[in-house]
Amino acid sequence: MKRLFVAMSAGTILALLSVVSASAAITGDYIETRSADVYTGPCFANGQVGLVGDQAILAWRVKEGNWKGTSLNGLSVVAVVKAKSTLGDPYHSPYPAKSVLIVDERATPAQQAALKEFAKSAAGPLLSNVVRVETAPITLDVPEGHMASAKLVAGNFARIETRSLCQGDKHCGNEFVYYPPLVKLAHAMPAFALRDSYNGPGLNVVWNRVDERSAFVGTFSN
Repeated sequence: MKRLFVAMSAGTILALLSVVSASAAITGDYIETRSADVYTGPCFANGQVGLVGDQAILAWRVKEGNWKGTSLNGLSVVAVVKAKSTLGDPYHSPYPAKSVLIVDERATPAQQAALKEFAKSAAGPLLSNVVRVETAPITLDVPEGHMASAKLVAGNFARIETRSLCQGDKHCGNEFVYYPPLVKLAHAMPAFALRDSYNGPGLNVVWNRVDERSAFVGTFSN
């Protein structure tokens, strides 16, 4: 009887764990740009720190998963951030930071709320001060086999286009990933940002940058 109880208890625990795991798993594609080089040499980074790098765009496209029981399959959310100083600088805090969230216009009200919660959970204090929420059509294309050649379009608000880094993108020969991604990812690679733009309200700043070593493309599993 005792052995039967132990076996039943173990089976029940495993079943519960599988249910929790299934409900908690959210997987998909991710892209990020910053207003400073993330793949660079220390000499270049030291010349930029404190002057640039206080702006960022983060975007998630959920391939599969749900947030607290709400399915997010195929939906996207974008965060645009304006921080106090260079993001990733270990010597100065970038907070307080302001952010604008752009949620997929295809999402239901419940899904929009879940997307906002998911993004805040993934980015932590970076999105603790959301000053505005917009809805827009969002496409995030990360081709299989050519991950670094990605493209994000979030309505008329934000746009990113990247390509793989190549030998010609090295300026000093000592480049490495100086700043890691702003969120935890399952896989990430630095990329060259052909275009990185934000043209929307809320942050008192807009930008349109081209040809910088300032992007990451990757996958997430939360």
